[in-house]
Amino acid sequence: MIEAYGLTKRYGAKTAVYNLSFQVRPGAVTGFLGPNGSGKSTTMRMILGLDEPTSGQVTVGGYNFRNLPNAPRQVGALLDAKAVHSGRNARNHLLSLAQLSGIPARRVDEVLGVVGLQEVGSKRSKGFSLGMGQRLGIAAALLGDPQVLLFDEPVNGLDPEGILWVRNLMKRLASEGRTVFVSSHLMSEMAQTADHLIVIGRGQMMADTSVDNFIAQNSVGFARVRTPDGEPEQREKLGAALAAAGGQVQPEEDGALRVTGVPLPQISDLAHGADVRLWELSPHQASLEEAYMRMTQGAVDYRSTADQRTGLQTPAGPPAGYGAPGGAPPYGAPGGAGYPPQQPQPQGQPQPQQYAPPQGWQAPPAQAAAPTTTAAPTPEDHR
Repeated sequence: MIEAYGLTKRYGAKTAVYNLSFQVRPGAVTGFLGPNGSGKSTTMRMILGLDEPTSGQVTVGGYNFRNLPNAPRQVGALLDAKAVHSGRNARNHLLSLAQLSGIPARRVDEVLGVVGLQEVGSKRSKGFSLGMGQRLGIAAALLGDPQVLLFDEPVNGLDPEGILWVRNLMKRLASEGRTVFVSSHLMSEMAQTADHLIVIGRGQMMADTSVDNFIAQNSVGFARVRTPDGEPEQREKLGAALAAAGGQVQPEEDGALRVTGVPLPQISDLAHGADVRLWELSPHQASLEEAYMRMTQGAVDYRSTADQRTGLQTPAGPPAGYGAPGGAPPYGAPGGAGYPPQQPQPQGQPQPQQYAPPQGWQAPPAQAAAPTTTAAPTPEDHR
């Protein structure tokens, strides 16, 4: 189990984490959510003893991580998949970690098989793709067969098959009674993987609850109701009955009704009492992403703005006014107005070549004519 009490971390005048208290229990996948810059990575680094808290404390299995006996056998973590010597191959990288922690060498081949890298174990990690690097980082976390596991963005760079594999791996590890703490920005993936959520914003606790409770507390469910398309009077009759019962009714673009404030059984009874046929009556609940965005909208530090240069670029082409409408040649060009007609050349004789200035040549600027001055007549001129 991971336990934090009043955890605070300051970097000078910047407070990255403030007074966090939580528990990450075994037997469940706990998702760790928050906007960029909210303090998730800093919290994980304090759990692993990489950063010292300014105040408060965090323990793993009742111990400060630095005092944890045989820590690599107790805790496995993936914080940065790029923290690998690029000149080593995958197997030697894991073998060096195993030797430092007293882990048998046969375990290296076992975890390479678990993450699907057994065929590239002799390949240098500098040639790995982002997804392969993530798999190698997960292998390093599993090396000591630990009871506590921390993963920071474990599906980053993985393809759909890899994402499904990580999801099933997390669930399997939790089902074995391990403590699994996962940070991610993929809400759709967290909705399918996590059992519990810890949400922070600007370094402070915002939620510590189950996924279902988090969605219910930060969203409003609704019922979708559809009546026969060719009978708008039935839709109006049902809308009036629902409004009279205290419901809020909003029409949707496809002609259905979005109803809140009235449970589904009552909607069915009201439709029956009003003699209205229903083509659809279905409950709808907000997604984890919608609930998360609603809760954290005030804790986002980095917001995008509209590009002020949008629309300033114009397609390349001749300057405005150049050329005549209808595709006629411009004035002074061959075939255009003001250009003398070309004389037909006898057949068999070479055509004269038109001179073209070299590429990049520009005519020199015209020199202004010197002003003409008339000298004043002198007395000798009158003689």
